Amino acid sequence: MDILSNMYLGNMLQDWLIAVFILVVVFSILKIAQRVVIGKLERLAASTESQIDDLIVSMLKQTKFLILLIASAYVASSAITLKPSVAAVLQKGVILILIVQGGLWAGAGISFALGRAIQKRMDKDASSATTITFLGFVARLILWVIVLLLILDNLGVNITGLVAGLGIGGIAIALAVQNILGDLFASLSIVLDKPFVIGDFVVVDALSGTIEHIGLKTTRVRSLSGEQLIFSNNDLLKSRIRNYKRMEERRIVFGFGVVYQTPMEKLTLIKAMVGDIIKKQEHARLDRVHFKDYGDSSLNFEVVYFVATPDYNIYMDIQESINLEIFRRFQEEDIEFAYPTQTLYIQNDAKE
Repeated sequence: MDILSNMYLGNMLQDWLIAVFILVVVFSILKIAQRVVIGKLERLAASTESQIDDLIVSMLKQTKFLILLIASAYVASSAITLKPSVAAVLQKGVILILIVQGGLWAGAGISFALGRAIQKRMDKDASSATTITFLGFVARLILWVIVLLLILDNLGVNITGLVAGLGIGGIAIALAVQNILGDLFASLSIVLDKPFVIGDFVVVDALSGTIEHIGLKTTRVRSLSGEQLIFSNNDLLKSRIRNYKRMEERRIVFGFGVVYQTPMEKLTLIKAMVGDIIKKQEHARLDRVHFKDYGDSSLNFEVVYFVATPDYNIYMDIQESINLEIFRRFQEEDIEFAYPTQTLYIQNDAKE
């Protein structure tokens, strides 16, 4: 047993073995306790509607192997005598690991709350889900900035000078990456002002499609032909955007012409006839029918009506039904549609 009395780094081998034993026992207890608590809370969470137990489970799952090992080593260190410098380093390491672990627990809490909020709002309001996602990103960013500052403070770094330096450096960086920052602020504007949200059908200049993703720098749009269009957020907000998803009703203007040989009573009949056809259409609301003007080869009528739904297919079905019925009624009333024609008059001035 003399070997147990041998000294190593200021402690007998016996003390080192006791410390290792304590480390293993404490680590095993902490690991088993973590699994048991998580298992019981998961079963409890499955049987209750409360979200607190789900939150605790989510946070406990973020308890890392390293924090359990460091905590066990700190407890085991009480069985041996450490040099003040070594003890100070160990204590400093424990504090730093606790700060990081606290950041992981807080991050898990933010992610849990974010996921729940998105799940509740996605079906009802996609714009709210987009806002929550962005605010969650900002919250996590602030969290880890605070964690970093706490770590640097515990390492003896002058945070006041660092923050001031970061402020000056931030201005320089902002000038260098102003285009990127412009897209970031544009993303924030999209999130808060909500000119469009995921699922909206928009037209941007000559391009159109459905909003698929709103990112920090770009917005992705799926076009009708299938390809994905990617817009810079800053450029997108500078464009004129037509959001058809928010259309409450569609205003339709169309015209047609009849020949100049159409009798006066038929011209009067056309206005009432077309108005009656539109009034009989479901989802359609007549605005006006007018004999508009005299064309080069036709008497021109203009019709305006509203479709009480933004659905394009429904609008086309209504317009097709109107066109077919106008064509049928014109045949019954012997009214002729006009088409471009020219009449050529030839005068013979030859003398015999």
